[in-house]
Amino acid sequence: MFNTLVKINCHSKNKFLKLIAANLLEKLYCCEINCAEMAKSVLFAHHGRGCTIVASKICENVVIFQNVSIGANLKYNKINDEWENVGNPIIAKNVIIADGAKILGPIVIGENSVIGAGAIITKNIPANSVAFGVNQFKPKDENYDFIFNSNMINPQKIIEANKKLVAAFNAQNKTS
Repeated sequence: MFNTLVKINCHSKNKFLKLIAANLLEKLYCCEINCAEMAKSVLFAHHGRGCTIVASKICENVVIFQNVSIGANLKYNKINDEWENVGNPIIAKNVIIADGAKILGPIVIGENSVIGAGAIITKNIPANSVAFGVNQFKPKDENYDFIFNSNMINPQKIIEANKKLVAAFNAQNKTS
């Protein structure tokens, strides 16, 4: 149902259907999506729960995880009596945006970049970068995909790894 609502909200020509889809996305998933342009291949992990997405453009094959905010970073200049920093982000192709990231202002996130969990980004990020913290970035290692790959890990492997971590923790701390 989520993907159908996103499709209607972002790509339908019918304004009434778009409004209904937008309201249902917000009510059912706490997710607001309002983009001037968004590719049909954009994916939302975890049904976009808690996301507020207000972008100028989101390009092909972008993956957005939960609790992500993409939007404005406006400020009003009282001396000049005008708004500054007007505009919303552009997210280029193949970008992955991890849990809780904030991307704000009239900036561009370059192709093939990863925005790390909890990052706050208010400046342009070059292509093929990993962004983290507050406006920090480094070159992306071409030998690794971070957070998402179409060949996703089998959930059973994660469960097994977690059991080993808990057993080691319990043994070290003599808890049960």
